[in-house]
Amino acid sequence: MKNNLIKGIRMTIVLLVLFMVIYPLSVWAIAQLAPNNGKGDVVSYNQNKGYANIGQSFTDDKFFWGRPSAVDYNAAGSGASNKGASNDEYLAVVQGRIDTFLLKNPTVQKSQIPVDLVTASGSGLDPNISVTSAKVQIARVQKARNVSEEKLNSLIDSNTEQPFLGVFGPTKVNVLKLNIALDQLK
Repeated sequence: MKNNLIKGIRMTIVLLVLFMVIYPLSVWAIAQLAPNNGKGDVVSYNQNKGYANIGQSFTDDKFFWGRPSAVDYNAAGSGASNKGASNDEYLAVVQGRIDTFLLKNPTVQKSQIPVDLVTASGSGLDPNISVTSAKVQIARVQKARNVSEEKLNSLIDSNTEQPFLGVFGPTKVNVLKLNIALDQLK
């Protein structure tokens, strides 16, 4: 019995050192090799600072909208709603998002709304939307800003990010970077 207790205490100490000292220091050291020393993709524009790797709230008609957030874009408490497609409350929230989108985008049919514009991601902080989600918003942004459709299409194309190594992940558009580029249009 005493032998097992000593082995258990030793194992606990080894694991505490491993997971509370060595592992965090290793992750921190690797992050120092990353761009911006692992502090995220900081974007500064007009004396404002934002993070391109964390979703931002855009609700004005003159901007492209990102994915909804279940945590109100609070990076300190990321997470999903944890409600499934059979939950009436969840379905009401999604239907409200669909109704709002259709009201603000009258040229779009309900069947044309991409799912990523009305459902939150698992973290609630997804900074990207699909190319389809960006393009379906062109008419609204064009009307609000009086910018040609061709120019907006070109802007979306120039802000489209390809999958990592050409195969890992989807083709996507970072909403913050797209909206900053939109503001910089003359």
